[in-house]
Amino acid sequence: MYAEAHLPELGEFLKVCRAQLSPRTVGLPESGAPRRVPGLRREEVAQLLGISPRAYARLEQGRTPVQRTVLATLARVLHLDDAQRNHLFELAARATCEPRRRSAQRVHPQLRRILDELSTTPALVLGWRLDILAWNPLAAALLTDFDKLPANRRNLARLMFTDPALRELCLDWRTSARICVTHLRLEAARYPGDPKLAALVGELSVADADFRQWWAGRQMNGLRMGTKRLRHPIVGDLTLDWDSLTCTADPTQKLLIASADPWTPSHDGLLFLASWTAESDRPAQDAAA
Repeated sequence: MYAEAHLPELGEFLKVCRAQLSPRTVGLPESGAPRRVPGLRREEVAQLLGISPRAYARLEQGRTPVQRTVLATLARVLHLDDAQRNHLFELAARATCEPRRRSAQRVHPQLRRILDELSTTPALVLGWRLDILAWNPLAAALLTDFDKLPANRRNLARLMFTDPALRELCLDWRTSARICVTHLRLEAARYPGDPKLAALVGELSVADADFRQWWAGRQMNGLRMGTKRLRHPIVGDLTLDWDSLTCTADPTQKLLIASADPWTPSHDGLLFLASWTAESDRPAQDAAA
C-alpha cells in the first residue's frame, strides 16, 4: 500500500527532476526545435522507462503509485543523486496508516556524555525536524545563546530563516539554508502527517520567500555539511569544517560538530572563544533544562 496523500508530491518531484535534464544528458537526439517547457518531455521519460506515455503521465499527476520495480529505473533515467534517490524511495514507500504522535524528544545520554567532554569544539545535538536538543557553551558562543531562546524556538531551520543575526553570521547562508530545507523534506517523507513539521513548514513559508521558493521547487541539495565560513562579531572570520554524526542508539539524533585545521587563524579563534566561555564556567545545556 502507498500513502495516497504523498502521490501528488511524488508526481511534482518527478516533474522537477525531469525539468532539470536535457535530451543530450540522457542520450536522446535533439531536434533543435524550441521546447515549450524546460527539460525532458513526458514522452521521452516514458520512452526511457519502457512504459507508455499515458502510464507515466498518471505518475506525474499523482493518480497512481510508482511500482517498486520502476523506482530504480526512474532514479537512473532521471540521473538522481543519492539524496534525490532516497527521497524518491521515501515518497513511494509510505504506507497508508495513521501517523503516530511522537512524544517530546530528549537528548540521548550517550550524546550527552560526549557533549560534556567537548570543551574546545562547538557541538550541537539535533533531533526531529532539526530541533536543537542540546549544545555546549562553545556552540552558544559561536552561533547564538540558545539558553535565552524559548524552547519552541530552538530549531536550526527556524533560526536559519528567521534570525537576522545568524543570517549575517553565516557567509555561506544560502548553502546552509538549502541543506535545512532538504533535511525537512526528508523528514516530511519519513513522517507524513506530522503536525509540528507541517506547522514549521507553514511558518517558514510565510516568513521567508527563499524558503517558500525552495520548498515549492522540491529540489534536493546534498546533506553533507562540509566547510562553512562565518563572520563572528568577536573573533572575526572563521573557516570551519562541520560534520554530522548519527547516534547508533537513536538514529533520529545527530551530533553536529565544528572544527578547524590546527595552526590556522580559525583554530586560534575557536581557542580564544573557548577560553572566553570557560570564564563563565557554564556546563553544556540541553533543551529540557
